Amino acid sequence: MNFRKLGRTHLKVSEIGFGGWAIGGGWGPQSDADSAAALNRALDLGVNFIDTAAGYGDGRSERIIAGVLKGRRESVVVATKTPPTPGPWPPSPYCVACERYPERYLRENIEQRLRNLGTDRIDILQLHTWTRAWNRNPEPFAVLRKLKEEGKVRFVGVSTPEHDQNSAIGLMRDGWVDVVQVIYNIFEQEPAAELLPAAAETDVGIIVRVVFDEGSLTGKWTGDTSFPEGDFRRSYFEGDRLGRAVARAARVGEAIRGSGYTLPQAAIRFALAHPAVGTVIPGMRNPSQAEANCAASDLPAMAEDLQRRLRAHNWLRGFWYAGK
Repeated sequence: MNFRKLGRTHLKVSEIGFGGWAIGGGWGPQSDADSAAALNRALDLGVNFIDTAAGYGDGRSERIIAGVLKGRRESVVVATKTPPTPGPWPPSPYCVACERYPERYLRENIEQRLRNLGTDRIDILQLHTWTRAWNRNPEPFAVLRKLKEEGKVRFVGVSTPEHDQNSAIGLMRDGWVDVVQVIYNIFEQEPAAELLPAAAETDVGIIVRVVFDEGSLTGKWTGDTSFPEGDFRRSYFEGDRLGRAVARAARVGEAIRGSGYTLPQAAIRFALAHPAVGTVIPGMRNPSQAEANCAASDLPAMAEDLQRRLRAHNWLRGFWYAGK
């Protein structure tokens, strides 16, 4: 396992982290025993960065992580997330920051995160979504600064809203965040235009999520793949989206032929090829997935010519650009 500096935090984190959404149950049935086994195997293979959230099974993911980390908490960096109060997700331009993330709520929610994780200080606390409408007066981050001073939180960040990755750039340039969690993969390359260069300029750590495009870039699916009730992917790939994603993933597979990478390995190595990226956090539901994902760290860096070929697979998904 290779390690990288996570921006200004100066934390040395494994370039393959553990994404904790699926172990909370959001991707269909998942046993706690399988989750613990996956996490233990990842830790054995050198993973020292775990990302979770309040919303991953209403704290279930956090509690599983806390149980596994008993006795080795100090050697692992855990990032979690606080969601806004009920309302539009992502927040609309008309939402008010101090109403969606009021101070009393933030304090109470973070106390719950501490209890679930069995710790007295959160390594990285991220706001789980955002809107650029709040960048001019980001009051919630003023509260988080106080919590840093009080010792409740070590570093703070934000997870970008799905359809506006660049909304966090103002926060980065104004010094409000230590880390940003962003969607960046072979299909979603918009962050490479401005956000990732801004992260390098401001020394903000980058956590990459959705490196497999919620699974389509693993190459395991067909147009007939189905997902169980309660599985997030059931709505994400609703209608003709699954078929379109599978077809595009097949074209990516053709582009990497002869590279020595499998499709999921290429997806991971593509994200890691950008120097601003600190860690990628694929989900791991069992030990075999942990082994496959962690092995990508030991592969050669992606050659520049292959990176160029994969840049052509950037997918502008809005109907205005791509349509059917």
